Amino acid sequence: MKIVVKIGTSSLTYKSGHLNIRAVEQLCKVLSDLKNAGNEIILVSSGAIAMGVGKLQLRGKPEDLPGKQAAAAVGQCELMYIYDKLFSEYNHTVGQILLTADDISDPGRFENFRNTINRLLEMKVLPIINENDTLGTNEIRIGDNDNLGAMVAVSVGADLMVILTDTDGLYTADPSKDPDSVLIKKVAVITPEIEALAGGTAGTQGTGGMATKVEAAVTVTEAGTDMVITNGKDVSVLYDIIEGRDYRGTLFCGRKDIS
Repeated sequence: MKIVVKIGTSSLTYKSGHLNIRAVEQLCKVLSDLKNAGNEIILVSSGAIAMGVGKLQLRGKPEDLPGKQAAAAVGQCELMYIYDKLFSEYNHTVGQILLTADDISDPGRFENFRNTINRLLEMKVLPIINENDTLGTNEIRIGDNDNLGAMVAVSVGADLMVILTDTDGLYTADPSKDPDSVLIKKVAVITPEIEALAGGTAGTQGTGGMATKVEAAVTVTEAGTDMVITNGKDVSVLYDIIEGRDYRGTLFCGRKDIS
């Protein structure tokens, strides 16, 4: 099974921007185990800017573009160092791919990316992908890793994409404002009504909200790939998703599954 796992900044770091060591260690352990079981795993990881903020001991995320780019440059080094160290403990090799919007929009560059990631998978490498925040500008940025993950999932023909975030999934209303809101367990077709439910914005460290996750769902389901939004607080939920057990989250069905 070919699986793209996207994890958000809020699932990797504390509000201070410092790494949530326990969360990252658990992520690497579970993904390594899933890879040992014969699955092809691709990790789309946010967190570079937030980790740079923490390492540079800044008071908060920079507001100016050069500040964000500088924080990303520092944080991306730290992030990959930690991933490399932890995955190596489980005898897995990782490879880093940093993308800009031009790499996605230009057919030639996109084909180069697809060839590279497929070769990495053939070599049993676990690719770790992020947007190249150090070089991206406001005008040419992809903007969020939810949609980046969707583009990756479609390009490699993934069977499943899982977005690990700080909420359990898509609700009938904003659960932080409406105590009567209900988690939607399964979405067979993404209607305008479903898209309208995806209000809200990202946290102080992240860039995506529920709207970008539903946008990602539209992209992957149109290509026939299933997508799940679930809480990244306990990444062992990936076992339940892949093994077909009950879990707390929202499944968006790929069109191949719609009768």
